[in-house]
Amino acid sequence: MSRFWKIVLLVVAVLVIGFIGLRVLGGGKHKGEAGGTAAGAGKDGEQRDTGPVPVTVVDAIRQDVPVYASALGTVAAMNTVTVSPQVGGQLISINFKEGQEVKQGDLLAQIDPRSLQASYDEAAAAKRQNQAQLATARSNYHRSNAPEYRQYVAKTDLDTQRNQVAQFESAVAANEASMRAAQVQLQYTRVTAPITGIAGIRAVDAGNVVSAGTALVTLTQIHPIHVVFNLPERQLPDVRTAQQAGPVTIAALDRNDSHVLTDGGKLDVVDNQISSDSGTFRVRALFDNADNTLWPGQFVNVRMQLRTIAGGVVIPTQAVMRGPDGEYVYIVKPDNTVAMLTVKSGVEVGDSNVQITDGLKGGERVVSEGQFRLKPGSKVNALKPGETPAAPTEAELKAAAQQQGGGGGRRGGGPR
Repeated sequence: MSRFWKIVLLVVAVLVIGFIGLRVLGGGKHKGEAGGTAAGAGKDGEQRDTGPVPVTVVDAIRQDVPVYASALGTVAAMNTVTVSPQVGGQLISINFKEGQEVKQGDLLAQIDPRSLQASYDEAAAAKRQNQAQLATARSNYHRSNAPEYRQYVAKTDLDTQRNQVAQFESAVAANEASMRAAQVQLQYTRVTAPITGIAGIRAVDAGNVVSAGTALVTLTQIHPIHVVFNLPERQLPDVRTAQQAGPVTIAALDRNDSHVLTDGGKLDVVDNQISSDSGTFRVRALFDNADNTLWPGQFVNVRMQLRTIAGGVVIPTQAVMRGPDGEYVYIVKPDNTVAMLTVKSGVEVGDSNVQITDGLKGGERVVSEGQFRLKPGSKVNALKPGETPAAPTEAELKAAAQQQGGGGGRRGGGPR
């Protein structure tokens, strides 16, 4: 190889080595700047994480907690009677309005009484006839049995007269029985209400010929009224214990559980057997229903108070969290940091609270909102329910703006 080519190869090698060196030095510089930026971001993140987390805090209070058994119930009339006439005839009048409340003994309908009145008059006439014959037979017997005439009357005739008196007495008694029977049938032409209740829609109209057993109308007693519902068999001991302790109060709520319809019910009957098909037992409650709130066939939610837990610890339901190890809550310590406590919830208290059976003693400050951003030891800004964090001051806004401006300069100052 000539001297010329050796010089050319040496120059090329120097250029290649210089290019590689420049690339290596430039990449290190960029990496350093990137590392500095990441470090700055990490530092800012740590500064952001160290700020207090706004949370809503409530006190765990102690109060008497009622324990309820709830179920879906059906309103049932205490008595339901289908009114039917006991005699046949033409229906000449309807004396009630559909849907009105009728009292026991009120006239509901009138059946034509003329044929039965004639039967009664016939029995009365036969009675008067036999009474006249009885009077004649008695007079003949008393005259023949008198001391001054007895010796002139044969003993056979005297016995015959005495038997005639007895015969006519029996005939009069039979006539009286016929009169009573006819009078009863005559009274049946006035169809009266057997119970106090609400009259339904009538089945026949005036002018129709009805017979014994024809349904006229149905009466439903709603004062008082029953509510029948089913409970699971595991609650039977609690129900029986409550029943033995005294009157058990029951409230009827609407289908949405939004408000109480009436709360004056009492436990009436616990059925004597458990259904093997459903594993439930029937319970019947009794309500006065003075304001007609409950109606037969209506579906209601039933809430029966079984007992009362004295001094139970109560917190909002949303304060209880669930994790792999069970239920827990966050409590706020005096230094405004939080700690996690394992708890065990019991019965519901109203629509938004729950009773805690284990883990809290009462008086603790419990986080009810915002706990999803917490971890043990987090610094918090404790707020009352409905309270919002205070707006930042002007100095805090300026400091935040300066911090953002400085960060932007550092991010934009590197070589491109």
